[in-house]
Amino acid sequence: MGIITVSRGSFAGGRAIAEKLQQTLGYPSLSREQVLTQAAQEYGILESELSKSLNEVPSFWQQASGKRLAYVKCVTAVLLDHASQGNLVYHGNVGHLLLSGVPHVLRVRVVADMEYRIRAAMAQVNLSRDAAIAHIRRVDEERSRWARLLYGVDWEDPTQYHLTVNLGLVSAASACETIVRLAAMPEFVPTAEGQREYDDLRLSCRVWGSLARNPGTRSASLRVQAKSGEVVISGSVPSTQALELIPRVVSEVPGVQSIKVEAGMGTDWYW
Repeated sequence: MGIITVSRGSFAGGRAIAEKLQQTLGYPSLSREQVLTQAAQEYGILESELSKSLNEVPSFWQQASGKRLAYVKCVTAVLLDHASQGNLVYHGNVGHLLLSGVPHVLRVRVVADMEYRIRAAMAQVNLSRDAAIAHIRRVDEERSRWARLLYGVDWEDPTQYHLTVNLGLVSAASACETIVRLAAMPEFVPTAEGQREYDDLRLSCRVWGSLARNPGTRSASLRVQAKSGEVVISGSVPSTQALELIPRVVSEVPGVQSIKVEAGMGTDWYW
């Protein structure tokens, strides 16, 4: 199983790289937009709300991460479900963060100079030059703030990636050839331990999603840990009814072998 994440800034050419990798490797390609649509359908979340949660930084009073984190886990669950079917190329701005718990993921960052991006925006969506500059700067700032808020990292930090390619300096074909060669290296071949980490992350995200989908367990303060089928739920819930409902909701998730609920009553919730 080979997984490649292509982190793409707005109009930097990442989508083109992902499409070339799909053609060269025969891997299925999945975009951030496709994942959002599927996550909204599977977990009963309005796509507009899900997209807003993953793109816009909330006002100060909303910055508790519980609800936002649950949405992220729903998106990650969908992404991991696709990856479990075999190889995958995912292109989106924070794919490497969504799959940070999987050691054999090849993390690629695609960049380009501002002039390259401006021309691309003007050509692809018919923006004026000034509108293209404003759009690119706004999206870059939102994504940067989002990554800092939820993960505490700078998504532009080159140490977040195995490889950064600049499409202003190299062709898409050369970039693709380099990525293909790197993907074949031993570091990106799944090991037994890496597969276990993948399976644990996938199960925990699916449990998160099930809890977020059920109106009775939508607590912003729940946390989920999964290891070899054993699931531990901690945090706080708003009512005894929610506390009693958790084991029933979690037990319906495929792959769950045992459940331990360490959650208690609390007021830190807002769904």
